[in-house]
Amino acid sequence: QVQLVESGGGLVEAGGSLRLSCAASGSIFSRYAMGWYRQAPGKQRELVATISNSGTTNYADSVKGRFTISRDNAKNTVYLQMSSLKPEDTAVYYCNYRIIPVPPWGQGTQVTVSS
Repeated sequence: QVQLVESGGGLVEAGGSLRLSCAASGSIFSRYAMGWYRQAPGKQRELVATISNSGTTNYADSVKGRFTISRDNAKNTVYLQMSSLKPEDTAVYYCNYRIIPVPPWGQGTQVTVSS
């Protein structure tokens, strides 16, 4: 069973930075693309960034130029470096594999950006 554990969230002022980490259990990590998602209160979960198993990245327009996704296959970990944070980035952030069926979601990590 795949398990995903997100960490690194917190409270930060607008313009600040945070680095999120997601540790994945199991032996499939290096074979698949991964994504970071977020869910703000009262809103649907949205895809923020993806990274292929070979390192190709894509970003939602709302975070392009501010967020950077990366991965370390040796550590089964995917990262999200977030800079120039805005209050509208406030959400619970999750990672998951870009596969179907989607594995169970982790608990997420809360990011709160104060204005």
